[in-house]
Amino acid sequence: MKKHDLIDFLALAAEHKASDLHLTVGSPPMMRVAGVIQPLTEEPLSAEDTRRLVVDTLKEAQRARLENEWQLDFALEVGDLGRYRGNACYVTGAIEANFRRIPDEVGDLKSLGHSPVVDRWCDGTRGLILVTGASGEGKSTTLASMAQTIANRRSVNIVSIEDPIEFVHKQGRSLVNQREIGSDARDFASALKNALRQDADVILVGEMRDADTMQTAITAAETGHLVIGTMHTNDAPTAIGRIIDAFPSEGQQFVAAQLAWSLLGVVCQYLLPRSGETGLVLASELMIVNSGIEACIRDRRLSQIPGLIQIGRADGMHTVDESLIELLIADRISLMDAMAHARDPNFVKEEFQKALKSQRKGWFSGIFGK
Repeated sequence: MKKHDLIDFLALAAEHKASDLHLTVGSPPMMRVAGVIQPLTEEPLSAEDTRRLVVDTLKEAQRARLENEWQLDFALEVGDLGRYRGNACYVTGAIEANFRRIPDEVGDLKSLGHSPVVDRWCDGTRGLILVTGASGEGKSTTLASMAQTIANRRSVNIVSIEDPIEFVHKQGRSLVNQREIGSDARDFASALKNALRQDADVILVGEMRDADTMQTAITAAETGHLVIGTMHTNDAPTAIGRIIDAFPSEGQQFVAAQLAWSLLGVVCQYLLPRSGETGLVLASELMIVNSGIEACIRDRRLSQIPGLIQIGRADGMHTVDESLIELLIADRISLMDAMAHARDPNFVKEEFQKALKSQRKGWFSGIFGK
C-alpha cells in the first residue's frame, strides 16, 4: 500500500470525528464513529505496515517495553490534532494498535450526563468512590472531570495515578500531581502507597486491578483521604463483589467490613448511541452507601443491593434500568440499545410502553377534553 504515517491516519480520522483509530493486519485502517466501526481507507495493512506505523511513534524505552512485555499503553501528543491514548500489542506475532482521541477540554459532570450526587461527592474529604463500567464507557473522562471539579472548587493536593496520563490538568487552586505507570511509577499499588507520603488530600487511581491496590485504596479512604478509582465492572454490586473476591477467603469478611465503612458510593456508566443523530449518551447506575447498603456489604448480601438502589430514589440513587427508561422517554436512545444494556430487559420494555400509553392518553385528553 501507499506509505502513510500515523499522523496521516489520525488526521483523516479526526475529519470524520472518530473516537478511535484501529490498525490491524489484513484489514484497512478502521475508525469508530458514534460507536460504529467502519473503514478509514480501502487498502489493507500488512504486518510490516502496522509495525512501522506503531514503532515509529514510540520512544526508545517504550519500544523496549513493547518488545519485552508484548503490550504497551502510552499517550501520544500530535501537534494540532491533540492528545491520544494508545495501546499496542502483539496479535498472532504481529503488532497491532488502537488510538483513542482525548478531547481537548473535559466537560463538567452535568454536561457529561451525571447526576448532582456525583458532583457532591467531589466535596468529600474522606472515603472511597468507584467509577465503573466496561472498557470505552468513559470512566477516564469522568475521573478527569471529577479531578477538574475538585481542583477548581477546593485548595487541596491531588495525586493522580494513571496508565497512561490522558487529560493533562493545569495547576490552579489545587496542586495536581499526575504520575504515569511505566515512566513515573512501577505499578498502581506502589504509586498509591507513595501517595500516602505525598501529603495528598485526594487520590485518583486510574485502575484498581489487584488486591494490593484495592487494599491500599481502602486503607487510604479510612485514614482521611478522598480516593476515586475506576474498575471494569458492569454494575455496582459486581464492583463490590470484585473487590471482596480479590482477597483470600479468610480475609474477605474483614475487607467487606472495611469496604462497608469506607465506601461512599459507586457510579457505573454505559455509553449508548444517541437516537437519530451522531454522538453518545450516558446511562448510569448510581449507588449511595446508606445504612441498608452498608449492612448488605458487611454481611455480603450483595444480591439485595439492586432492590435497595431502586427504593433509594429519594436519596438520589437509580438503577441502570431506571436510567435507560428515562432516556427512552426523552427519545434520546433506541429501545434496541436500551434492551441490550438493561439488567431486566422485560421491565425496561414494559415500563417504557406504560409511559408511552400515559403520554398518548394525556395528549388525547389535552385535545378532546374529558
